[in-house]
Amino acid sequence: MTSWPLPPGHEEELASFEALKPRLAEVWNALIAHGDEHGTSVVVPSLTLDQEELRKLAGVAFYEERLLFLLIRLRNPRAHLVYVTSQPVHPLVLEYYLHLLAGVPASHARQRLTLLCCYDASPRPLTQKILERPRLVQRIRNAIPDPNRAYLTVFNATPLERRLAVTLGIPLNGLDPALSYLGTKSGSRKIFREAGVNLPDGFEDLQSLEEIEEALIELKRRRPGMRRAILKLNDSFSGEGNAVFSYPGHGSHFGVRAAMEQIQLSVPSETPDVYYEKFARMGGVVEELLEAREKASPSAQFRTSPNGDVIDISTHDQILGGPSGQIYLGCSFPARDDYRPQLIETGRRVGEALARHGAVSRYGVDFLAYRDESDEPWQLSALEINLRVVGTTHPFLALKFLTGGDMDPHTGHFVSLGGRPKFYQATDNLRSERYRTLLPEDLIDVATVHGLHYSHRTESGVLFHMIGALSEFGKLGVTVIGNSRDEVEALYAQVLHVLDAETTYE
Repeated sequence: MTSWPLPPGHEEELASFEALKPRLAEVWNALIAHGDEHGTSVVVPSLTLDQEELRKLAGVAFYEERLLFLLIRLRNPRAHLVYVTSQPVHPLVLEYYLHLLAGVPASHARQRLTLLCCYDASPRPLTQKILERPRLVQRIRNAIPDPNRAYLTVFNATPLERRLAVTLGIPLNGLDPALSYLGTKSGSRKIFREAGVNLPDGFEDLQSLEEIEEALIELKRRRPGMRRAILKLNDSFSGEGNAVFSYPGHGSHFGVRAAMEQIQLSVPSETPDVYYEKFARMGGVVEELLEAREKASPSAQFRTSPNGDVIDISTHDQILGGPSGQIYLGCSFPARDDYRPQLIETGRRVGEALARHGAVSRYGVDFLAYRDESDEPWQLSALEINLRVVGTTHPFLALKFLTGGDMDPHTGHFVSLGGRPKFYQATDNLRSERYRTLLPEDLIDVATVHGLHYSHRTESGVLFHMIGALSEFGKLGVTVIGNSRDEVEALYAQVLHVLDAETTYE
């Protein structure tokens, strides 16, 4: 058994990691060129992110269930999948997904799936928990029929995921952690400039209060009419590290510093002092908050391959909320027709810039679309890059999981096997204290009685996720799929009505 007593990033580990990279290209080419080839995907859905930021997410441990949509790979009758979690996946959850897996008997798919867990609910990254358990690592190895046809899939790639890949002896299907800066808020701004993409005026690589203050003052000098700016932590996610700054009546150092104590935070329980401590630790950016009469928050998702290709995946309109309107709550697919082609073209340019740096990863680009008049064309400004699985990844996987279709590269629509353009709305944040009265078994009963299931005949319906978080946190994820936006909106409203009605007790 290979072990790594040396610290992460040791030259021996780095050399082994580099030696595995060509194998990823070989596996990628074989699986893309021949969809029925045998291979094994080891899925470790570890949120290896800033632990203080993660504590803001209720039921964060159950976010490990979101990538269960990768069971779609078991449609290939020669594919194997190893899925590792911190705590066991509820048997009913697994049965729920396998029952919906079209095109292959559930029993056959189950034989090619290995579920493993750490039995460790502590608030630490899953990858760290795995590395602490050599026998679990060996069980993962034992579940891989052919290591030369296997790869590691992760939520995001850090030195911990690099070490796990080397320990298992399989390539990491994700970003080289040495390139992680490119996916920070500061790195995103530099990539946008390299790609020739519009972005808000601003400054990156800031840390101290003095640097933030100087950036705010200089922004106001450049744009005297600007009323608000936005501060972003480099390594935050879901908009929870964003804070809105409102300029005082005069732009003196004293006035700006005083106004910095009145920033509008995305998380009400946080204080400016705590926020600025995090800013000093991880760095961040200050940029203009673009104002317009009409605004939208679209995003586009792609991936860069080991061959340097940029592959289109999806576009969405993001649904934002929270006190400052910065927190990601859900998404609608696809993005609006009138700016979707521009999203795809601009996102590809970003991917080409990333590929020149050697980035091999899923990535998403968040934009602001804005205009002052309804008859004006939309303008796009790129806001950030996420070099990892993003909040829109798993609902799109759900769509592929259920419909078996693919993206039309000309229209940006997803077309099902039945030839229908597909639409959906998804969220991880259906939440109510009343929902805590439901067990996973109860949710399945409710969904069955009210017909809240996906129908392969109509190619529309509902798929729930994060079911494990329901009873403890009153929180649930859902993807509602339909053949039109109107159908999706009506069905989404029906889901809310049914859940509320079934959890209202006399």
